[in-house]
Amino acid sequence: MFDDFTHTLDPRWIQTRIGSGTLTAGGSVVRMELPATQQGAYADAQIDDYGQLPRSQFPWHPPLRMQVRARSSLPAATIHEQTTEGTFLRGTAGFGFWNYPFSVRGDVLMLPEAVWFFYASPPSNMALVPGVPGWGWKAQVIHSMRPGALLAIIPTAVATGWGRLSKHTGPAARWLQRISGAQEELLKVEMTEWHTYTLEWRASEATFLVDGEQVFRAPHPPVRPLGFVSWLDNQYAVATPRGVLRFGATATGPEWFELDSVLIEQL
Repeated sequence: MFDDFTHTLDPRWIQTRIGSGTLTAGGSVVRMELPATQQGAYADAQIDDYGQLPRSQFPWHPPLRMQVRARSSLPAATIHEQTTEGTFLRGTAGFGFWNYPFSVRGDVLMLPEAVWFFYASPPSNMALVPGVPGWGWKAQVIHSMRPGALLAIIPTAVATGWGRLSKHTGPAARWLQRISGAQEELLKVEMTEWHTYTLEWRASEATFLVDGEQVFRAPHPPVRPLGFVSWLDNQYAVATPRGVLRFGATATGPEWFELDSVLIEQL
């Protein structure tokens, strides 16, 4: 599958516009855009290729290669920006493969599975991997649908409770990673510049490259069928080893995220 968005959006793409989110295509880019948006007013602009399919029929599985050329209007939040102050892209954005876990789709409700390039800004704080900030521009794998995740539920709850009482969150952080199956690496490239992002997804490992240079390798990624998605929204999520769990919609200024091309091919 290849699309360079030369004229209009290809019919293969399911288009989602929620709230003030807009999608435009032409001149070899598809732009997902949010105007200035108030806190609490959710907005989303998205393309995907799974639509209303049941998850067993999602179109992509390993081994494959995805190559996307992308940029944003604003830079990523850095590890030093822990508040909503500053000039950076707000909400979440990205592209890659996931199982759309937050919807019943004619099959069982699933825990998250993803192999993608993912961005989140403060106030998001999804602290899934010890030592990695809960926001930023990342290469990320989430693999919750596995036996080890179910076995980790009770120990995670116990460790989280202990962390809230003792302020010692190390054990809870490690159990949170076990239950989510998260592996991730912060990317050091500038989001506002064009870069070519490549994902080689095999059953044994997922390899992430930027402009041809390897930036992350994650062993044992998901192998179930997943769908391609690219989006920009103003959502935030907080999930920490202290047991804090919170979701919402943050305020944004005008911002956009755009793709120049998408290539997906079986290896």
